[in-house]
Amino acid sequence: MKEIIEYTDYRKFIQDYYDERKRCSAFSWHAFAQKAGFSSDVYLKYVCEGKKNLSIASAGSVATAMGLVGFEYDYFILMVSYAHAKSDTAKRAAFEERCALAQAHKIRVLGNEEFDYFKSWKNSVIRELAPHMPGAKPLEMAKACRQKISAAEVSETLDFLVKAKLLKKDRSGNYQQTDKAIVMGSVDAVPVAARELQRQMGEFAIQSLDLPLSERMMSGYTLGLTRRAYERIRKETEDYFRRVVAIATEDDETERVYRLNVQLFPMSERLGKKNEDKKGR
Repeated sequence: MKEIIEYTDYRKFIQDYYDERKRCSAFSWHAFAQKAGFSSDVYLKYVCEGKKNLSIASAGSVATAMGLVGFEYDYFILMVSYAHAKSDTAKRAAFEERCALAQAHKIRVLGNEEFDYFKSWKNSVIRELAPHMPGAKPLEMAKACRQKISAAEVSETLDFLVKAKLLKKDRSGNYQQTDKAIVMGSVDAVPVAARELQRQMGEFAIQSLDLPLSERMMSGYTLGLTRRAYERIRKETEDYFRRVVAIATEDDETERVYRLNVQLFPMSERLGKKNEDKKGR
């Protein structure tokens, strides 16, 4: 499913959301309507078909039911406002506000042509750090990193990020992000580099176990799953990451650079007998 800022029609967005959930689970219009607080099982289906409209009040309930937060929630409301504005002035205002929101929260998806970005943790960390250290020299940025990196490596990383148009330099020599967030495209598009970055970040996660509990959050579950359950969990995780990115891009300021890892991987071979899903901690 595309990022929400690529949509202009709220009906199309709802339909795509439903179709994607339906592919991965037993999701139904009935379940969707209940979650959004509608008494009619087919109301949202009729909305997608253009037979019914959403009010601004009900738009908020639908956005929440779809798990939208932050700017994604606001963007969805603006799509509904634009679609049902009763005057040209109101329509223009909703359109301009929606465009401004999309521009402010532009998310860049990196793929094969920019695979070098995924080769090292230094690129993502320095990209987040540099814009929030105006006037800082490479050595100062190096000292701000918890992982070992030299001033020369910081300079090299900054040069790469500017060349790749992931950072830009203003007239004062300070760095600004060209996009508020970067997400990885299909891992198949950047297989080697993506695996290497994930390996590095996994090692850093192990090292972070020595940090105080107030500075890191970790938990894990051992689960017995069917393939269907696995696909549902993977979809829920993708939705979760989307919501995290939306929350992270709400603020223009940064106090600290974090890394969020979520892993789901097999701990046994595939069993011949199909068992019911089980879980244990």
